[in-house]
Amino acid sequence: MEAVLETHALSKSYGSRVAVRSLDLVVGRGEIFGFLGPNGAGKTTTIRMALGLIRPTAGSVSIFGEDLHSRPQRVLPRVGALVESPALYLYMSGRDNLQAVADVLGGVARGRIDEVLGLVGLAERQRDLVRRYSLGMKQRLGLAMALLADPELLILDEPANGLDPAGVVEMRDLLRRLAAEGKTIFISSHVLAEVQQLCTRVAIINLGQLVKVAAVADLVASHGEFQVGIEDSAAVLELLHRQDWGAAARIEDGLVITLSPTGRGRDLTRFLAAAGYWPDSVGERRVDLEDIFLSLTGAETEA
Repeated sequence: MEAVLETHALSKSYGSRVAVRSLDLVVGRGEIFGFLGPNGAGKTTTIRMALGLIRPTAGSVSIFGEDLHSRPQRVLPRVGALVESPALYLYMSGRDNLQAVADVLGGVARGRIDEVLGLVGLAERQRDLVRRYSLGMKQRLGLAMALLADPELLILDEPANGLDPAGVVEMRDLLRRLAAEGKTIFISSHVLAEVQQLCTRVAIINLGQLVKVAAVADLVASHGEFQVGIEDSAAVLELLHRQDWGAAARIEDGLVITLSPTGRGRDLTRFLAAAGYWPDSVGERRVDLEDIFLSLTGAETEA
């Protein structure tokens, strides 16, 4: 996997308070990589260090194999970013905001403004003053700014902030299209259900320290467990506990959670039926990313 963004023992302290401690991450080309953690975990501090906006206390950041601190002019033009709320000129139109950014960047291709306005769904509102934009529209304009220079790496801090459900879906589809075109996307978000659908891998930090890096599919895999809807759950639980394979069975939200004698749902159904218990439903259990997040951080889901 070609590394696009790497942090090496990255740390940041403010006096005696450690915001980020010895963080090691590797983000590969073409990934949509989720960066999760509770409020105050160090996510935005990490993102700011990754963009050269603040200096780390220790450690380093590499982008496209280049050290960010020593060669920012070589790598940052290839990076687009949306960090917290975008800085916008409220008295100007959305299009004029993009033109102002394009003038600063230089080298923005003719027609690129029209292209990004279409990508983020603001073509019809491009002449409106930004002060009349909703929070979600401002967020989409910020994403358009990040896309102006057609970057290879996108670093996005809460890009779905302020979007309605339809806007969240549109954002998800857009980011998937950009990844399919070869862009690498590093995204911090508290919308965990969306991260689960969108990201290939995630890193979870808590109190400034990395606690987990894994593929989303591996995190939410059932690990062979089934959830059983059945009338006499207490009696079924007692029966399962007498089986070696069912010793860890439990009841969650009114459903019996258990392994199967063979790893197949139909054999679990057959076992229960033979014992005189006919299940109403048997399905493979899947864990939500939210469950994993809470178990690893003990935090609320607004990360």
